[in-house]
Amino acid sequence: MEFDFLVPVNDGVVNFINSLSSQELGSKIVLHTHDQFPDISKINIAVIGVLEDRRNINMVNEVNLTAIRKKLYSMFPGNWDASIADLGDVLAGESVEDTYYALKKISSELIKNKVIPIVLGGSQDLTYALYRAYDDLEQMVNLVAVDNKFDFGKENELVTANSYLTKIIIDEPNNLFNYCNIGYQTYYNSQEEIDLIEKLFFDAYRLGEISNNIALAEPVFRDADLVSVDLNAVKSSASGNTVSFEPNGFNGKEICALSRYAGISDKVSSFGIFNHNSTVSEAAMIAQIIWYFVEGYHYRSKEYPFGSRTNYLKYIVPLEDEELVFYKSDKTDRWWIEIPFLSNGNNKLKRNTLLPCSYEEYLCACNQELPERWWKAQRKNAL
Repeated sequence: MEFDFLVPVNDGVVNFINSLSSQELGSKIVLHTHDQFPDISKINIAVIGVLEDRRNINMVNEVNLTAIRKKLYSMFPGNWDASIADLGDVLAGESVEDTYYALKKISSELIKNKVIPIVLGGSQDLTYALYRAYDDLEQMVNLVAVDNKFDFGKENELVTANSYLTKIIIDEPNNLFNYCNIGYQTYYNSQEEIDLIEKLFFDAYRLGEISNNIALAEPVFRDADLVSVDLNAVKSSASGNTVSFEPNGFNGKEICALSRYAGISDKVSSFGIFNHNSTVSEAAMIAQIIWYFVEGYHYRSKEYPFGSRTNYLKYIVPLEDEELVFYKSDKTDRWWIEIPFLSNGNNKLKRNTLLPCSYEEYLCACNQELPERWWKAQRKNAL
């Protein structure tokens, strides 16, 4: 069984949870203990720790998730009806690849059963294992990374926390349809890397862009399958990271808003938080990021791609060389733009599909400006 790779939540956390009041979150979750394993068919969200950090030279402490769990489970839940379980930890394998294999198998089984894994690393190269979990699902994957850098590396080097993206792009089977970076900082990325993002028709938003208008990120998360958060994207004064100091980054309110966008997305099916230093000072920030993801999950609207378009308002915008079709939900007022089937392309999407967009992008189209994300999706579909 895939879940044999998991060890129970440690006794210190279990004893702490048993001391909590009935109103606190810890009293409302199901735990993997020495005596029981949660029934996967009865849960919506599963917390998994992965104690693997060998591919991140910047992490100075062994991965310890006890403080994060205590902070998270001593918080009060919102008006949630989601069933949450803590499945315990994946121990570091004999090799890093062994750890990847265990996380891949566990995550794949959860996603197949409509359970969202919230993965607490460990180093961010674990994103590669999460991505590979989709291999058995036979679908294209949209990856969103909240990160201050792109994490490209040399083609033949070992996958690390700073180079995992190259392995995702190169390795077969290649199921990556789109990668989007939220919050990159230019001085951490070479011009060649920035140019490569453009060449591959990927998306990237600088820290300042998102900080000035955080709503820009909502359509991006609405189209994501896998979300990977590098805690170095949060400035140290907010995260509590005193080990590898980051003077700039998202503040606490912004990273929690981004996490809520990820949770509220009907499409996001896995979520990971990586590259923290296992210090008590970071635990509160990480716990709140998780809390806001679960809060967002509670407000999912089950719209596209799970609902039908029949209750959407349809807007047709004629441009000089194109006719753009927009849809607006009468339930949430959110917008989508149609990506048409290309008879002369490879059509990775296989059919007409809807790309989440913003009202501002609709207004731009009305002013005869082609939305950049629509154009990139068209180009990727034709490759």
